[in-house]
Amino acid sequence: MARTLIVTPTYNERDNLERFVSRVRASLPEAHVLVVDDASPDGTGKIADELAAKDDHVRVLHRAGKLGLGTAYVEAFERGLAEGYERFFEMDADMSHDPKYLAAFVAELEGGADVVIGSRNIPGGGVEGWGIGRQVLSKGGSLYSRAILGLRVKDLTSGYKAFSRRALEAIRLDTVRSNGYSFQVELTYRAILRGMKVSEVPIIFVDRKAGYSKMSGKVFLEAVGMVWKLRADALMGKL
Repeated sequence: MARTLIVTPTYNERDNLERFVSRVRASLPEAHVLVVDDASPDGTGKIADELAAKDDHVRVLHRAGKLGLGTAYVEAFERGLAEGYERFFEMDADMSHDPKYLAAFVAELEGGADVVIGSRNIPGGGVEGWGIGRQVLSKGGSLYSRAILGLRVKDLTSGYKAFSRRALEAIRLDTVRSNGYSFQVELTYRAILRGMKVSEVPIIFVDRKAGYSKMSGKVFLEAVGMVWKLRADALMGKL
């Protein structure tokens, strides 16, 4: 199996992390898990260190504070590229991204995909545990982004994704501008602009049972503006 790095950014996930790591390790035993903890005040970082001490396939990257989802992934991916990994995954530690789908992601990568998206918006995909407002926000955000950027991808805002090394190198991580909700949109858009093959696999997204969501109205509004910036930059050849 190609060297694989599964990245999960954490902030106050002490109630979820151990179960998450256990299930990921069982689903994809040869992969390495990198926990990127933003100085969680609830002790998530300490739990991550304890897991890493018991399992050489688990590693921890401690950061000085809450620096954002996008920078967590960029820092982790850049480290993974430098260390020679060939496949990279994004996953949330709150158990909303079920590790049982990892095999489907791997199959798509082995079939030639450069970016694989866990999609809630294709047949077989869906969401459990969200109210109507959250569903409208998610689907509306994806539809809005698709319309502005002219993309056919059904779930642009999904945070359950996989990348080939080729895709991450093409994306030019050091120039990525988004850090919040729009980060997922930007990475997929950049990959498509560079001719990467994007595939979607159906997933059922299950709302977290422990902890709380980091999504906010401010983060969503930031994403609305960023989509237009991405489109303008693409037209001017800056992406």
